[in-house]
Amino acid sequence: MEDKLITLSILTYSKAQILKSVLESEGIESYIHNVNLIQPVISSGVRVRIKESDLPRALKIIESSSWLSSEILEEKSADSDSEKVPKVLIPVDFSAYSLKACDFGFNVASRMHAEVVLLHVHFTPIYIPSLQYDIENYQVPSGNDVTTVKGMIENIHKQLNKLSENINEKIQNGDYPNVKYTCVLREGIPEEEILYYIRQEKPLIVVMGTRGEHQKDLDLIGSVTAEVIERSRSFVYAIPENAPEKSLENIHKIALFTSFDQRDLIAFDSLITTFKDNKFEISFIHVNSHEEKRTWNEIKLAGIKEYFKKQYPQLEFTYLNIDEDHLLGNLDQFVQENGIDVICTSNYKRNIFARLFNPSIARKMLFHSNTPILIIK
Repeated sequence: MEDKLITLSILTYSKAQILKSVLESEGIESYIHNVNLIQPVISSGVRVRIKESDLPRALKIIESSSWLSSEILEEKSADSDSEKVPKVLIPVDFSAYSLKACDFGFNVASRMHAEVVLLHVHFTPIYIPSLQYDIENYQVPSGNDVTTVKGMIENIHKQLNKLSENINEKIQNGDYPNVKYTCVLREGIPEEEILYYIRQEKPLIVVMGTRGEHQKDLDLIGSVTAEVIERSRSFVYAIPENAPEKSLENIHKIALFTSFDQRDLIAFDSLITTFKDNKFEISFIHVNSHEEKRTWNEIKLAGIKEYFKKQYPQLEFTYLNIDEDHLLGNLDQFVQENGIDVICTSNYKRNIFARLFNPSIARKMLFHSNTPILIIK
């Protein structure tokens, strides 16, 4: 029987070339179809095709993700050693939530003398078999529809152009500060591409909405924003759907979760150094996980108060202990009574099992509070 060709992946031209090289290094013949011969470098929707009998081996290569490693995809520019312009990263999905992030992000960039990067990540499907699986609920185009991917890319470009026009108009009207900005379009899994960009470019801060387009439920444990706040190496400012609009200069009262750990002191100093032009009123919040530790925490708290009074005499501090069993209710009451503008917490690097089975305070707050959350790194 003839070994027919099947489509393994639909990628941009550059990534298709990388995948083709990796497959051939493993002894798998591959072919690239649907290439724009006039401008191949900017082609999108390029198909990598292989023999059907090679599919199991090829899928193992795809799943290993070795061809997406930073060593393969990293492109070092000639001026990589020169000083980079500081950046504020705003991931956008064209929803109202990401537009709200732009409102805050441009203000922050102006105050921090940085540029804005608008990053949109779109998903391109990996091999879709000819069997009639139910793919409608996953927003994955049919493998038989050759025009679907092209249409999707064209629609993304239209939305990106519309967003740029909207921002330009706001800058001209004085609604946004006149900050330089660029648009970056990437394909892949949104949270992974955002985190990859953060690792490579090291932005000063990432500004995101807490819910994206097509995400309707509040208990989205696997949402893009939740993954970014857990794993980002930069500050992350997450803005809830119903949060009141505030600019950076209007943020005065901060509630900061602390475990009385030395790492908290480092994170706090990073916060004050980064936003040195702001004068904050800080409320330290400690979550009591065990009743027997309460007395010990009160004793330690006395030393903490003395330390911060000496180190940061320009700041005002208050302190609060909250029982873990009543965390959300007590926090809501405290935020409302004290007019808290932002909830801060530091996410230490944790393994995947800790993230899945013991969600951090930041993740719990993300889908509960209408107060913006700042993750300190």
